Amino acid sequence: MIPFGRGALYYVLSNHFYIGEVKYKNEILPGEQPPIMDRALFESVRQKSLAQWSHRTIARNKSDHLLTGLLFDDAGHRMIPTHATKAGVRYRYYVSTPFLHGEAKTASAGSVFRVPAADIEDVIVNFLKEYLANQEKSTISAVHLMDRGDLAQLVAGIVVHKDRLIVRLKSDNADEASDSQDDQSLSIPWQKPPSKRSRQILLPHNRSRSDVRPEQFERRARLVSAIARGRRWLDDVVSGRVTTVAQLCTREKCSVRQVNMTISLAFLAPNLVKAAVEGRLPRGIGIERLRDPPTEWSRQFEALGLNPE
Repeated sequence: MIPFGRGALYYVLSNHFYIGEVKYKNEILPGEQPPIMDRALFESVRQKSLAQWSHRTIARNKSDHLLTGLLFDDAGHRMIPTHATKAGVRYRYYVSTPFLHGEAKTASAGSVFRVPAADIEDVIVNFLKEYLANQEKSTISAVHLMDRGDLAQLVAGIVVHKDRLIVRLKSDNADEASDSQDDQSLSIPWQKPPSKRSRQILLPHNRSRSDVRPEQFERRARLVSAIARGRRWLDDVVSGRVTTVAQLCTREKCSVRQVNMTISLAFLAPNLVKAAVEGRLPRGIGIERLRDPPTEWSRQFEALGLNPE
């Protein structure tokens, strides 16, 4: 049996067996079985899956720090690729070497010491695509800008300022190691994205925004997990996968009350669920406060003392 993942799905979508053919020694031959799928539909699905596969390959290459060796802060320090992982999500950055090596207090620091990798890569690539489109003669195709090696043939260096990016392009006669005076510099208006997204927390009645803090990350993660569990258990009951609460209790090794209270979270108002996922519930509103809510969504906000969006 083939494990059902991306590779298995691609195998299924490209299997000529379904259109009455077989593959033998890298050849597609007529088979003895009758086709069970229209050929036009098969080819259409296969071409779409190939296009999506190619897109994932480009994205994967891009995620491998496209600007490695090209990025500098405005104090002349190289910005090195690094990453951080939070809640299982990997965030990529470029960080100035003094900050990365703990020398920020002794070295002259640039005005920007850390930038999100995906953001600055998109800005540079989009700008260079537009630049190349306006050039009559160019040895680099816009498609190849997603490749780090091809990008390095075009760009000598990129300096990160607080309000702009300076891209230094290599001259046609400059070799890779030289710092030619003929190199052309281009300026891109730019500002570093805010490190934290602004979150409009749902306000309790008669409270100002400055007095309200969001729920702690660990408690929010437990709440979102409990809501998902409640929805999953409710779906088990509705679909008939389990026929009694007792059967669900046995399977999950918990009490009847715990099952009922967890399933009640599946009936929360969509705006409350959205606020929970985005971390916009005020501190103190967790699993215990949200269990067994009123049936009407508007009354759920009233019961919690929150102003609806």
